[in-house]
Amino acid sequence: MARPLSKAPKDDIDEADLEVGGEAHAAAGSTAVAVAMKRAMEQMGPTRTARTLLKLNQVDGFDCQGCAWPDPEAGHRHTAEFCENGAKAVTEEATKRTIDRRFFAEHSLADLEDKTDYWLGQQGRILEPMVRRAGGTHYEPIAWDDAFALMGERLRGLASPDEAIFYTSGKTSNEAAFVYQLFARAFGTNNLPDCSNMCHESTSVALAETIGIGKGSVSLHDVETARLIVVQGQNPGTNHPRMLSALEKAKNNGATIVAVNPLREAGLVRFKNPQTPKGIVTGTALADLHLPVRVNGDLALWQGVAAYLLEHDAIDHDFVRQHTHGFAEWAEQARDVDWSEIERASGLTRSQVEELGALLAGSDATVFCWAMGITQHRNSVATIKELVNVALLQGNIGKPGAGLCPVRGHSNVQGDRTMGIWERPKPAFLDALQAEFGFDPPRDHGFDTVDSVKALADGRARFFFAMGGNFASAVSDTQVTEAALRSADLTVHVSTKLNRSHVVTGREALILPALGRSERDRTGGREQRVTVEDSMSAVHASKGPLAPAGPLLRSEVDIVCSLAEATLDDGHVAIPWGEFRDDYATIRRRIANVVPGCAAYDEKVDQPGGFVLPHPPRDSRTFPTDGVGDDGMGAGKAIFSISPLEVLEVPDGRLLLQTLRSHDQFNTTIYGLDDRYRGVKGGRRVVFVHPDDVRHLGFADGDLVDLVSEWDDGSERTAPAFRIVAYDQPVGCAAAYYPETNPLIPLDSKAEGSNTPTSKSVVVRLEPPRGGRPGITKAADRDLQDSHKRATDPVHQS
Repeated sequence: MARPLSKAPKDDIDEADLEVGGEAHAAAGSTAVAVAMKRAMEQMGPTRTARTLLKLNQVDGFDCQGCAWPDPEAGHRHTAEFCENGAKAVTEEATKRTIDRRFFAEHSLADLEDKTDYWLGQQGRILEPMVRRAGGTHYEPIAWDDAFALMGERLRGLASPDEAIFYTSGKTSNEAAFVYQLFARAFGTNNLPDCSNMCHESTSVALAETIGIGKGSVSLHDVETARLIVVQGQNPGTNHPRMLSALEKAKNNGATIVAVNPLREAGLVRFKNPQTPKGIVTGTALADLHLPVRVNGDLALWQGVAAYLLEHDAIDHDFVRQHTHGFAEWAEQARDVDWSEIERASGLTRSQVEELGALLAGSDATVFCWAMGITQHRNSVATIKELVNVALLQGNIGKPGAGLCPVRGHSNVQGDRTMGIWERPKPAFLDALQAEFGFDPPRDHGFDTVDSVKALADGRARFFFAMGGNFASAVSDTQVTEAALRSADLTVHVSTKLNRSHVVTGREALILPALGRSERDRTGGREQRVTVEDSMSAVHASKGPLAPAGPLLRSEVDIVCSLAEATLDDGHVAIPWGEFRDDYATIRRRIANVVPGCAAYDEKVDQPGGFVLPHPPRDSRTFPTDGVGDDGMGAGKAIFSISPLEVLEVPDGRLLLQTLRSHDQFNTTIYGLDDRYRGVKGGRRVVFVHPDDVRHLGFADGDLVDLVSEWDDGSERTAPAFRIVAYDQPVGCAAAYYPETNPLIPLDSKAEGSNTPTSKSVVVRLEPPRGGRPGITKAADRDLQDSHKRATDPVHQS
């Protein structure tokens, strides 16, 4: 008898059910297999589970939505080439739960607004286009042609193309991303913010300025053959679990692994690989050294490491002389460190810093990995540049087993940027668009994510279109972001499932249901495929095996091309939108003519496993930099950068909070309510605090508190009702899950040079809860925030 599928939850989260136990000391193993299969069987059933998971990350299958970690080469992949959280991601999309017009008739916007993202996402796949009319209390069905006509009319009615914003999430395919940016620029704007603005923008900026390209310089083989791997500001056990397999291979090949992170994460303690008997039974200890760096202490750490390497002449002098600029000036500053400041800022002793320095000095091939624990601070760009300084010092770019490895989150966020999703496009890219399509694209820079919110709030933007994602929950300063979206004339979301952004609407709103990556795409009456790019610049095909969840779903390519036809005048631009929609190969042939490194694009993705885009620093130790200064000194060479040490001061009685994911989530998508690696079950509103800080602040483990963030302008923000969990980490630091903590971070608190929100550097105090027992709804949270912000924040008073 077939196992009955679980129904979507009728009740929302009740934080009173939250349980807290001890943290885990190993990741994956048989438990991960059991959890993944339980979730899949409940929502997909046995046949659908097998058909889906056995095609996941396979050469003839589809790319996982859950992260951007690269696949092994064709012929070297497991039958089950996925992890626990990859299975959860696919289950979320391929679920048999569905919602249609009956659901929206039963639930008003006011009702849906009172639900959490978890409840909304668990209801199921959206089956038909829906519209919220001006003044309407419910979404109602709308025909596709009418939806396109509505959008086209609103776009043509704008006073300027720059009043429209076109946002992109990171799992949009290369084909959809290319036609999306093409449409926006044909319409007349570079307002193309994307999720990179909120995560790895600091990486893109720092790498472009130092090595000339905003991408990592390693291959999967480099990671597996490195002599030393530094994993910094990253939790691969939850966020990129397949990375653990690569680290295990490196370990078995003799590599030393160092974990630099305030928390000791289970995945870097021990990995129980479910693919092997040893993995199931004992697993592999991964990190040889854990450095519990203070939150925001990474810049100081790398400056201390640099001083050690210079003192011990652990330098690749030939590489520095031939391929870099600015070494002498940087080295003079780097040698003159104040070790007391390094220790104070990093939270580490000099001996701990020098222990990492000694490992680097003894390694002839080092890979540096990092993620959002590094990129979401005010000084993130400077920190990454300092890390690059150390890599350049030892020639760890452009040789086997070495290099820079920023680990992206969304599965095609890097590909979207390659295809032109960027508010600050390079002139050469725009020139190539002009030559290929015969129109002059706009040249002024557009709005990034932060600027988009401000433009909506100020009335400078009136139309908001989101290709996937959950903008309302992803952006910092939740109240300001939601108010900005509500001020739009029309908000549009291309989506597979409900989320918070669908209930924070403009005066009019559309939900456009899209095909998922796991589903067959027969747009134009033919079998279509799409392509994606992973964290290591490898491009490959993706083709879903499942029948679509409903007959009215359309592909993202179809939606963009149909919108273009409904918006642009026939004689405006000679772009064959109909051909693009009917045959994605025609898009790939245009990509080949426009995007650098994509010659013969369609032919190359026919190769098993696809192809790798060129990367001059990796491939030939050539660095396409613009140099530094007005005279462009050092152009064509890697750049050593000088960054002053900043120490983030935290007043007594306050903590430095970082936001992070639960093991049961992917960005704003909440799979479930457990974080078993950290010992949390049945809830999410927890704040992890060192036991000494709990006592010093006059609280006890398990107490309920409000989190109140404090900012230099005197403003405060509140996130209510978090349970204290005593947890080992540096004294003075704390951690809690996002998006629940996003309201704490002002829109203007962002990284210098990249505008990335400072979600990992939030000064907070803990207060007894103002509202008593915790409410479970977003509405209850907002009510408390509103009253507090109106009383304390002059920005909101005005």
